[in-house]
Amino acid sequence: MRRPAWLVPPWAVLATWVAALPRNHQERVQDLALALVLAVVNVLSLLPFRAGLHPLWLAEILVILQAIPLIWRRSGPGRGTGAVLGSLVIGGARVAYDQIGFGSAPFPLGPAIALYTVMMRASLLWRLIVCAFVVAGVSISLSAPGHSEPYEAITQAFIFLTAAAAGLLSRARQANLRAAESRADRAEAELDRQSSRAAARERVTIARELHDVVAHHVSLMAVQAEAAASLLPGQPAQAARSVAIIGDTARLALTELRRLLGVLRGPADRLETAPSASLGDLDGVLEQVRGAGLPVDFEVVGTPGQLAPGVDLTAYRIVQEALTNTIRHAHADRAAVTVSYEPGYVTVRVTDSGPRLVPDANGRSVPAARKRLARARLDEAGFGLAGIAERVASCGGNLTVGPTPSGGFAVTARLPAR
Repeated sequence: MRRPAWLVPPWAVLATWVAALPRNHQERVQDLALALVLAVVNVLSLLPFRAGLHPLWLAEILVILQAIPLIWRRSGPGRGTGAVLGSLVIGGARVAYDQIGFGSAPFPLGPAIALYTVMMRASLLWRLIVCAFVVAGVSISLSAPGHSEPYEAITQAFIFLTAAAAGLLSRARQANLRAAESRADRAEAELDRQSSRAAARERVTIARELHDVVAHHVSLMAVQAEAAASLLPGQPAQAARSVAIIGDTARLALTELRRLLGVLRGPADRLETAPSASLGDLDGVLEQVRGAGLPVDFEVVGTPGQLAPGVDLTAYRIVQEALTNTIRHAHADRAAVTVSYEPGYVTVRVTDSGPRLVPDANGRSVPAARKRLARARLDEAGFGLAGIAERVASCGGNLTVGPTPSGGFAVTARLPAR
């Protein structure tokens, strides 16, 4: 049950109001309250001895000056400026009080708090200067009449040494907190950078996979669609076979796309994934390409060995993308795929025979601008060759692409097995 407003203590209302202020305003209010309370305590501590204090008003002003400057102990244009100036005023008022000969001096809380603040906030130079003034001030005060007892010197030394040590400890604690916050901020920033880099790598990987899947299967479907169009209506059986291949290729593309999109789902979703493609699955790619009308020779050199999963997938995608580029750009009569195994490495090489021969103006068969087509394939393959290069680089391998002496085109990638 909520307490009525008139039953809430005033200090609770004040505390709530202070807590709602900005930090620097909170400090100013706290210092103001500290200075006023200490000034009142100092004045009240003199009242029992007012008969021996002449003039009383001067004694009261001096004890008030030992407290009021604490209002500015955490303010000022420079670091610790308010604390330094306040400590000098407070120390001067205390020395003046003792030198005038007023007895029954109040407990030096004001000077001790001022020294504590200087040791916590001021620079090393100002700390040394203020410490020198404290030593001089205490010495002058103890030399005044009525302050010759040894215990008074011991008490003064204990008070100010304790205040100085507390200020230095608080300074060290704040420095450690700032250092810890700085390390935490740097660690968080580095974690954000690592997360951004990891996300970028994941995006590139997914983009490569999507490109390889879509480009390969869509290229095959486009070739079969063109074949079906050319076969109709004269050869319906062959056209129907091309249409069936289009359907099979589309379903295979959807399966692979579903596998890739499963990676992008939230962790709470059930992922429907399949094993990654590898060189052992090349037969399916070769059959698809052959079905699209491009004969492909396949050769394995050496003894097949165990490959790292990433290397196996990279080699598979290189062959797939190179054959896709051959279908899209080469207009070649034949292609060849060679997989060579050697200790510690695997090399995949995809070549084609170059453009088909076409009749010239005199009826002779000549190559259809072999050099121009080879150069165009370097320029037009674009993201495909860039994706192959990225895959090879991610595995630490070497890639060579370019025209062959026979007028064809070759893609050769040498990858470390592990």
